[in-house]
Amino acid sequence: MSLIPSFFGRRSSDPFSLDLWDPFRDLAVGSGSETSQFAATRVDWKETPEAHVFKADVPGLKKEEVKVEVEEGNVLQISGERSREKEEKNDTWHRVERSSGKFLRRFRLPENAKADQVKASMENGVLTVTVPKEEVKKPQVKAIDISG
Repeated sequence: MSLIPSFFGRRSSDPFSLDLWDPFRDLAVGSGSETSQFAATRVDWKETPEAHVFKADVPGLKKEEVKVEVEEGNVLQISGERSREKEEKNDTWHRVERSSGKFLRRFRLPENAKADQVKASMENGVLTVTVPKEEVKKPQVKAIDISG
């Protein structure tokens, strides 16, 4: 897997990702794109010998504002929403750069994932989801005596 984004954005060649490719996602600029940056929440997925580990940056969110679900037995879904700060009548805004809005990321889990044992934790704005893997059963080898 290449760590360098393709020419047309950050399209993933990951067969397990269910994200839709949007060639204009990174080009959004101006007042209509407040939610686009947050909606494109970045998630890292690594596989260790024991588990699949997902890490998502969700700065400023509380754990109550993030949902982690397993759908259809093998689709991990991470979603949430950051509300826009309420404007007071006497406030004058000079710049609004922090993103707000909903996000949703979905990942098809491989067959060796134990989807019924998913654990999630959040610390310092990083959501960590751990999906344990089934132990690889080594083939049983039985020595056969040769007669004669």
